[in-house]
Amino acid sequence: MEFIAGGRLEVRITPADVGKRVSVRRLSDAVGATEKFTDTVGVLASWDDGVMHITRRNGESVRIPERSLVAGKVVPAAPARRRGPAASYEELARVSARAWRPVESERLGDWELRAAGGFTRRANSVLPLGDPGRPLDEALSAVRAWYAERGLPPYVQTATGAEGTQELLCAGLVERGWEREVSAELHIGGLAPVADLAADVTRVELSRACDDAWLRRYQRSTEPGAHVRKVLASGPSVWFASVPGSGAAPAAIGRCVVDGRWAGFMAVEVAEEHRRQGLATMVMTALARQALAEGASAAWLQVEEANDGARALYGGMGFTAHHAYHHYRYGPA
Repeated sequence: MEFIAGGRLEVRITPADVGKRVSVRRLSDAVGATEKFTDTVGVLASWDDGVMHITRRNGESVRIPERSLVAGKVVPAAPARRRGPAASYEELARVSARAWRPVESERLGDWELRAAGGFTRRANSVLPLGDPGRPLDEALSAVRAWYAERGLPPYVQTATGAEGTQELLCAGLVERGWEREVSAELHIGGLAPVADLAADVTRVELSRACDDAWLRRYQRSTEPGAHVRKVLASGPSVWFASVPGSGAAPAAIGRCVVDGRWAGFMAVEVAEEHRRQGLATMVMTALARQALAEGASAAWLQVEEANDGARALYGGMGFTAHHAYHHYRYGPA
């Protein structure tokens, strides 16, 4: 990154730039007589009492003492995308939320409080798209009370790394004692390349409902009560895929929700003894072809940070990261 203007390093940011995406260079701890510089790019979340905090694309908050700063500038809100469908963060947040509906929800201004008996953080967290209609401290107090009434820990789902995401809210949560517990990425790509993969989809069975066998393969449904089935069945047009196995559970499963131009893929799982046989590709391809038949043209899915296998699989299908999302929890785990 280039910081030099007229042959010298310059700091061209001030506390008035809080909320903007910046690129800074700071002097890190020296090793011997050698000066070492560290570059950081992200949203300037705060700058108080001689300390600035920058939230990176992955949600990490970096603390930088003002005295160590040697250069800095405001940079464009987000780099231009080179491939894949065009999409805003808000559009994807709403589409992905409609694909995984809670059992119960309530509005707090523009925020949505969601609960589903504790089944997944996504269905049991606040989706803060917009203004809660009150100061942040009051809003978070209301959030904690709402989840306490239901015997659930309070979670807030946020996003970072794209235009319109919530780096400032992330910083505000951390400042108030909320801890980032889980992070993942939302990836997008074209739907046709997935549907065109050479896969034997004749082995894949599609259904509008998940039966007991499908649930036995699904790793998150250790207690598949009514609330689990209700969340899984939610969405504008829901499809379940199964590849039969030799036992009581399928060898592979998947779920797809078609919503206008978007097809969202979830719960793609393969039994350990059947891995590396192309079953995940079969499931994805069969679901993609069904979504294409319903008029969808773009695809999205979510990948956890540590799932390198899934990243490689979906990257080979043309998916790229759009933004990161996080779940912040208040109180003991």
